[in-house]
Amino acid sequence: MTAPRLPGKLVTFEGPGGVGKTTITKLVADMLDADGVPVHATTQPSSTSLGKLAREGTDVYLDMALACLCAADRHHQLATEILPALTAGKVVLCDRYVASSLVLQRLDGIPLDVVWALNHGVYRPDLVFALSAAPAVVERRLRARGTHSRFERPPGISFREAYGYLAATTFLHDQGWPIQVIDCAADPQMTADTIVDLIHRTLTESPACP
Repeated sequence: MTAPRLPGKLVTFEGPGGVGKTTITKLVADMLDADGVPVHATTQPSSTSLGKLAREGTDVYLDMALACLCAADRHHQLATEILPALTAGKVVLCDRYVASSLVLQRLDGIPLDVVWALNHGVYRPDLVFALSAAPAVVERRLRARGTHSRFERPPGISFREAYGYLAATTFLHDQGWPIQVIDCAADPQMTADTIVDLIHRTLTESPACP
């Protein structure tokens, strides 16, 4: 799953529902923009009609149907939005990426190797931030925020997701993906500060080999 590296940097944010991905992604985007870094923030599923089906249809599309829908949206978004932004030299911040599929589709009973195959050929991120916090803390945040899909409704889901993300990020690390585990128990701004420092460090490094 390799592709020639593009001028920009792809930075993805992964973690259980309620851990703070959306808040932290926005904080990081604002800070990079203030630093004069060209940035493009996005999310998966995407904002397209295809992404809307995946995002709002979790009660309608199940198992393999949803896995294929999420993968199709990701491939389409890469071709039409993410890769053009990377070609333009932007730092692309993506709220959810492949690790989320490796967790959520496996919760739907789809084997890891099938999910991985559906995502064959996706662009490898330059940084993957695996956001984590104590499952009990995430569960409280999730219930206070409100659920967004059927995956977030079952009691104790944050504990299952925490285990799933540990397995998914371990798998991706073994595939050569650059994983950074970030503790989100502290203030979101402190978490964003840490992440922005790591992104700036990546921007000053020599370009990665294809």
